[in-house]
Amino acid sequence: MANPFYGKDIVSVKDFGRSDFEYLFATVDKLNDITAEKHRHLLDGKILALLFFEASTRTRVSFEAAMIALGGSYIGFDQASSSSAEKGENLADTIKTMECYADVLVLRHPNEGAAKFASEVSTKPVINAGSGTEEHPTQAMLDLYTIIKEKGSIDSLNIAIVGDLKYGRTVYSLLYALAQFSPNLHLVSPPQLKIREEALYAVKSKVSISEHENLGDIMDKLDVLYVTRIQKERFPDPQEYEKVRGSYVIDNELLKKAKEDMIIMHPLPRIDEIHSEVDSTKHAKYFRQTYYGKIVREALLGLMLEKDFL
Repeated sequence: MANPFYGKDIVSVKDFGRSDFEYLFATVDKLNDITAEKHRHLLDGKILALLFFEASTRTRVSFEAAMIALGGSYIGFDQASSSSAEKGENLADTIKTMECYADVLVLRHPNEGAAKFASEVSTKPVINAGSGTEEHPTQAMLDLYTIIKEKGSIDSLNIAIVGDLKYGRTVYSLLYALAQFSPNLHLVSPPQLKIREEALYAVKSKVSISEHENLGDIMDKLDVLYVTRIQKERFPDPQEYEKVRGSYVIDNELLKKAKEDMIIMHPLPRIDEIHSEVDSTKHAKYFRQTYYGKIVREALLGLMLEKDFL
């Protein structure tokens, strides 16, 4: 199979299929098998540009770490106020400027459509690191890889996605990506934060989906519990946020209902939706998930920049 990521933009997971994801994950596994000396010279001389108009820890730093690990380097900014956007520069001019200095661009932006627009403006590949409430495709890729590594497969698993299903962009990318496999999906949220109808319409013919308000009702059947933060910054009305904050809290009492081998994932940051006491349980995989994020992004950068990577 030819490299499906070479020179491509990563704007939406909907642009890729199961075989593409499997190709990426096989490359991740190959990366883990090569010598450290070869590993750190795979992208010698390549430059990554980070254009982060919103705050980020894991996504931004994992891309930085991935590029360094492969022998490349990175440039960019981590907030809008440290770019010329503060002076009124439009996004197109920022993109056209940064592509002069780099081989690939990673963009996080608060506006819907920003990543798609950037990919149309840029002559260099663009990675969507979060575009408004739309998608976060590389998060979905690392989430799939985490499930496969921790559970052996995705097919036939009972997977619950819990929390902010309306505004959470990680949720939409994960939902679209899981629809390429055959799990049983359980969407758990307050009525105000139910998944958007257009997303359900896009995937309901491809994968089994049920919707719930009470997590406890399905806890004993789950293989994967994917928890999301209820995002205060996405709510147009602060009072609406107060009505739903703390709707779901994962603690050791709730985990008494769980299967022995159920895993808990979270894209992070968390606030209060997973109690710290859970961190020491065998269920907690969210920091392992963070590690997988770095190596998945290493493989993705390599495949985008080198036609015959590995």
